[in-house]
Amino acid sequence: MARSHIAAALAVACVGILVTFHLISQFGLPNVGFFHFQQSSPEATASPYQIPFGPTAFRPPNTEDNGSMYLLGTGKADITGPVVEINLMGYADPNQVGSGLRQRIHSRAFIVGDLDKKEDRTLYLVLDTQSGDTAVRHGILQGLKELGPEYQVYGKSNVAVTGTHSHSGPGAWLNYLLPQITSKGFDRQSYRAIVDGALLSIKRAHETLAPGFLTVAETEIHDANINRSPYAYLANPEKERVRYQHDVDKTMTMLRFRRAEDGKDTGVLTWFPVHGTSMLGNNTLISGDNKGVAAMLFERDMQSSREGTEDFVAGFSQANVGDTSPNVLGAYCEDGSGEKCNFQDSTCGKGNKMCHGRGPLFRKKDQGASSCLEIGRRQYVGAKALYLSMTTNNVPIHGPLRSFHTYRDFSNMTVQHPNGSLVSTCPAALGYSFAAGTTDGPGAFDFKQNNTGSPNANPVWSVVRNFLREPSESQVACHAPKPILLDVGEIERPYLWTPNIVDIQVLRIGQLLIVVSPGEATTMAGRRWRERISHTASALALTTEADDENPPVVVLGGPANSYTHYIATEEEYNIQRYEGASTLYGPHTLNAYISITTSLLPYLQTNSREEHPPPGPDPPIHTNVSYNFNSKVRFDRPPFFKKFGQVLRDTKAAYHRGDTVSATFVGANPRNNLRLEGTFAAVEHLSHGSWKRVRDDTDWDLIYRWRRTSTILGTSEVELQWEIGNDEGVEGGLYRFRYFGDRKPFGGGEIEAFEGVSGVFRIE
Repeated sequence: MARSHIAAALAVACVGILVTFHLISQFGLPNVGFFHFQQSSPEATASPYQIPFGPTAFRPPNTEDNGSMYLLGTGKADITGPVVEINLMGYADPNQVGSGLRQRIHSRAFIVGDLDKKEDRTLYLVLDTQSGDTAVRHGILQGLKELGPEYQVYGKSNVAVTGTHSHSGPGAWLNYLLPQITSKGFDRQSYRAIVDGALLSIKRAHETLAPGFLTVAETEIHDANINRSPYAYLANPEKERVRYQHDVDKTMTMLRFRRAEDGKDTGVLTWFPVHGTSMLGNNTLISGDNKGVAAMLFERDMQSSREGTEDFVAGFSQANVGDTSPNVLGAYCEDGSGEKCNFQDSTCGKGNKMCHGRGPLFRKKDQGASSCLEIGRRQYVGAKALYLSMTTNNVPIHGPLRSFHTYRDFSNMTVQHPNGSLVSTCPAALGYSFAAGTTDGPGAFDFKQNNTGSPNANPVWSVVRNFLREPSESQVACHAPKPILLDVGEIERPYLWTPNIVDIQVLRIGQLLIVVSPGEATTMAGRRWRERISHTASALALTTEADDENPPVVVLGGPANSYTHYIATEEEYNIQRYEGASTLYGPHTLNAYISITTSLLPYLQTNSREEHPPPGPDPPIHTNVSYNFNSKVRFDRPPFFKKFGQVLRDTKAAYHRGDTVSATFVGANPRNNLRLEGTFAAVEHLSHGSWKRVRDDTDWDLIYRWRRTSTILGTSEVELQWEIGNDEGVEGGLYRFRYFGDRKPFGGGEIEAFEGVSGVFRIE
């Protein structure tokens, strides 16, 4: 989240909760991110749509060792919520309000089932959202119950709801108050778009269930992520650090879904850690960020090949993303000096506002779009190379399907420390460095990272904190050395600000163990967690029940199911940079996650006496009590003497590759109809005497922008832009735009659809 929350707090205490919402949204929140085979990508100057690997010959099913046969299903559906007038989720900047669409966002569902025991299933969802969420998961589980008896095999234990951590999706759908503040509350339209789209993707995956095989493989991608907090990483023990070549994980793990009937591949699910912050904090167009790009490129490649099905689904899931960044050139001072930011606290001079991470194409002033496309392409290139290598280099998945899920109260949990002592977690709290933000999105005011002990920010923030809730002595001691800024886990008015009830979940697919993390684990935190899971699984002989040559393959996916901010190591926590300050439950947060998940691994054994652990305390669901201060669409009107869809500014007659085509129409508010599974914009090509659609909202290079021209009169404009690439993928010939809109009549009545068509233009 982008961190300017804090000024809001004084209003909360002084004026009351209703005024709080308004004032906090004005001051805002700090800018934060919540929020083998080796492959290096071609140079950044290569065409982003170029497929670097040509089509390969159709492969018949591998008859040597396919592994166990499973029921496999993949599905995809649109979850694009309101693209205008709603705050974007991720940077927590109240001024970052949606103004249009660059790329539709989706839910991708991956189902693995046992051929004989229909109750043995796993369902892994990858949403193009900032994270999973308690209310969203609750809505999905409720919806599954309503789909009928055949969907009752999916439940709390085996459904994982993960987010790609994109910071460019619509907000206002989360369960707890803190992330609702900058989005002016909870918007049901935004929430339902995610829940309903997720359910549709599950339904499509379920309907495609067919016998098939799973294989897993790994590669390394060296140019798509860096560590944005290396100073904190260096606090980890040297003897631990020397075991790893890099200060971020470069490994991408891929799970391939292959249909037994014809040997065609129906999908891939990958895990690779890189923040969804390629699109910058000044971007106001909805997109799936770099992972949305990677998924789009991989799916289109496979859907046009002989190896993939027409509905092939590619899921690019997060891993231990906490301290990673897609801004791979590093963080520099944007104050004209050209110097690197201070290594310890990421400041330039006396503050952090001018310290920004640079993406690979940062010189292009396009809110990060070019860098986003490039980082997405690099993940796609690595994934495609890995996919092609799997013809000979892969590990077949063998063994049963198991899963567990439970809730645990992290506000006061006693666990064993690695040194053998007993330690406790704490009620959730955020430190001063939380408000400093990161190099991906610096915070406001005078907050700095690497802030321990007595905070060095203006004393007024202590006053603000105490008006909200002054932390008790025991809370201060529990979180030390974190100086507490927001005691969010103990503020319950008007409802809880952040979760104390935490999801604990692990999925087992043969020898593949998926740790489903509700928070953003840092690089080293993720490594420790995976390693302990692997060692415990080996000690239990968990993955050798079917074949003693199947050592465990452990991946970590998240942020999932809820959003518990960050999970830093104890050493990183003591540095109190952003990630440590955002580790909610104190210095022993990671130890608690590791202790609980490893203790529950026996439930994944086939001979476990009990099928599931105790469910634990249910978290509160706030969907029916959350406030919403986002205004509704009142009505739409065209300007005098105009009509809806009429062209106001038309295209030119001719363009060349590399140009941008644009046209402006009399528009209406797109919140009237989200056009899920449809499009607001299209480019049509005249081919053999008829118009054929060649671009729509799913294409990165077609942009839809909406602008309110008069609130009183209800008038607005829509601009469509097509960024024609320099590659040979665009044919010469005649083209036109088509705009799809929906108007809300003055005085009420049914929403009415309309269309607009631009003039014809030629690409030469």
